[in-house]
Amino acid sequence: MAAPASRWVRRRARAAPRARSAEDWWWDRLAPSGSGYHLLQSDSMLLVLSEPGPARPRAQRRAARRAPRQPPPGPRAAKPKPKARLRPQPAPTPEDGPDAGWGDRIPLEVLVQIFRLLVAADGPMPFLGRAARVCRRWQEAASQPALWHTVTLSPPLASRPANGRVKAEKKLLASLEWLMPSRFSQLQRLTLIHWKSQVQPVLKLVGESCPRLTFLKLSGCHGVTADALVMLAKACCQLHSLDLQHSMVESTAVVSFLEEAGPRMRKLWLTYSSQTTAILGALLGSCCPHLQVLEVSTDINRNSIPLQLPVEALQKGCPQLQVLRLLNLMWLPKPPGRGAAPGPGFPSLEELCLASSTCNFVSNEVLGRLLHGSPNLRLLDLRGCARITPAGLQDLPCRELEQLHLGLYGTSDRLTLAKEGSPLLTQKWCHTLRELDLSGQGFSEKDLEQALAAFLSTPGGSHPALCSLNLRGTRVTPSTVSSVISSCPGLLYLNLESCRCLPRGLKRAYRGLEEVQWCLEQLLTSSSPS
Repeated sequence: MAAPASRWVRRRARAAPRARSAEDWWWDRLAPSGSGYHLLQSDSMLLVLSEPGPARPRAQRRAARRAPRQPPPGPRAAKPKPKARLRPQPAPTPEDGPDAGWGDRIPLEVLVQIFRLLVAADGPMPFLGRAARVCRRWQEAASQPALWHTVTLSPPLASRPANGRVKAEKKLLASLEWLMPSRFSQLQRLTLIHWKSQVQPVLKLVGESCPRLTFLKLSGCHGVTADALVMLAKACCQLHSLDLQHSMVESTAVVSFLEEAGPRMRKLWLTYSSQTTAILGALLGSCCPHLQVLEVSTDINRNSIPLQLPVEALQKGCPQLQVLRLLNLMWLPKPPGRGAAPGPGFPSLEELCLASSTCNFVSNEVLGRLLHGSPNLRLLDLRGCARITPAGLQDLPCRELEQLHLGLYGTSDRLTLAKEGSPLLTQKWCHTLRELDLSGQGFSEKDLEQALAAFLSTPGGSHPALCSLNLRGTRVTPSTVSSVISSCPGLLYLNLESCRCLPRGLKRAYRGLEEVQWCLEQLLTSSSPS
């Protein structure tokens, strides 16, 4: 007879480690039970015996196994719950048919209207593609062409090597060959981004499947030919807006497109290059007499060659222009010549943006040539135009100006700025001005006080419309700022960064009504006697 199990375990613990055997496996299975097992070991067999104990009859042991387990005594002991009986459900009748689910019970018109709200907020992709996988009813709703009115297409591997990019464009093109005829029949706005090699077949598909296209944007695209643009102009008779910024498009292709679609063109966006002169020549030749928006901006790599723009010829070629933007562009207005009559102006112009980060050649005389016939101007952006003075702005015919931006960023240190004249601006437009930017200007403290005092009293006793004021880097005083905030309850943005006359801790930008009111409280507290 071998030693008891506990003594055998202690003997094994003191023994040297060795490889596991069949005995170890059996012991791992039996030792944790703690039921008093003994082991008999010999050279040929392993016998497991239990310790002797009082024997019970077989019937008593069987009854003990079948008896239900009693819960432990105590206040938390819960009574056993009776098993719930499942009631048999009635079988569906042939008239009712199987339950199709809540998705199929929504009327198609209601589902399309819900999708329309989501598409208006986030666009059709990728929502419509995912919704089409829910069920057949959702697929039918997501397939309605009325939901696909604005689409942006970009290859997924635009930033990878050339071979991977070409494969991605071909794969997406294969999907578009099926998607465009079935979804894009009512497409109105299309944007293509970073198409390098397959833009030609895509434009061909657009011309065949999108007869209602009105707006086309090509951003970062290469290989756009004249044949593709002319074909698109002929196939899409409602196309009136073209955005070619940051794309490599030959000037001959753009000129051919404007000659075909010029009479219906309304908006045109261009990136300035050496070929822009040819495109502007077509505009000066009255190929787009109904053009309303013209924007020319520079690329990341700025072109150092200035653009010569004949102002009077542009006024004759595009008489209905409403928005003119020459952004970050170095341009020279072509001299009108001796004895030349002034141009017709832009009677419908509402926005003029000549913002630039470098010194430009815009002066009071050039601004007068541009705006002498524009009484309906609402937005005037002259940021970076350091040669413009308040006296030149006072002579403009516009009386309802709402946004005036005269900020100087990074150029005021090298220029001699005017110290007087700001009251001429606010006294003329204080009743309509909503946004005013005087950042970096050199007006004196007294001059700024007189200028901003124009907002204290408005015609009719109504509150001023001013909601945004940028005084960054100016000599404005605390009393002047307090007066402006108190008299303009709708002021939501106030920039006081780098204002040398203000106390420390208040030289920052304030956004929202609560922050602006907090600034007023701090100014009043700091100015009150202790």
